[in-house]
Amino acid sequence: MTPAIAVTDVTKTYSSGAVAVHALRGVSLDVAPGEILLLLGPSGSGKTTLLSIMGCILRASGGSVKVQGREVAHLAERDLPQVRLQHFGFVFQGFNLFPALTAGENVEIALGLKGVGGRSARRQAAEALDLVGLADKVDVRPADLSGGQKQRVAIARALAGDPSIILADEPTAALDSTSGQLVMDLLRSLARARNRAVVLVTHDSRTYRYADRQVAIEDGLLKGIDVPEALAS
Repeated sequence: MTPAIAVTDVTKTYSSGAVAVHALRGVSLDVAPGEILLLLGPSGSGKTTLLSIMGCILRASGGSVKVQGREVAHLAERDLPQVRLQHFGFVFQGFNLFPALTAGENVEIALGLKGVGGRSARRQAAEALDLVGLADKVDVRPADLSGGQKQRVAIARALAGDPSIILADEPTAALDSTSGQLVMDLLRSLARARNRAVVLVTHDSRTYRYADRQVAIEDGLLKGIDVPEALAS
């Protein structure tokens, strides 16, 4: 089976004058379709940098990055937005919703970037919101939604265009226990029922039980891969 994402010996160095910061130091990791993988580690360990390189937001300084078997590490900058639009959905801790737009319109914007507009965009946005349990919130603006509902709108937006990979950066950190569980149940359902690869950066121990694998990163190095006991047995 071709990995959804494969990074091999990936490095990332930030330079400022004579000072160089090595954010990643030769990380190799595959993510399979249908898998939920958690990236764990202290702040500044390189987790978000790795997630951003996986999603073609940042460029690696060295190494290989393959998305669905295609090498993307050396693509021209102008080609990367199309890779992101074709393969990825992104979910962030801060929701990043447009406050003046309804839930449906927030999802439609993502569809518009992928060339879907008009009635088709409205229909697909409504379907995505229904999938996350918010069919009755299509015309509601973010100010009138709870934190958990906002995050589910953000997930619906990430699903726009049916991407094969969902990348999430601290998606439950701002949520209470009930909302966080709803969000993780939803992401697990997407991974299992739709065979989507899901990668999460998290400090939230409540998410650990949802993982197929937990990857520890420290000082830019992969320190270990853990398969939860319930899955290993």
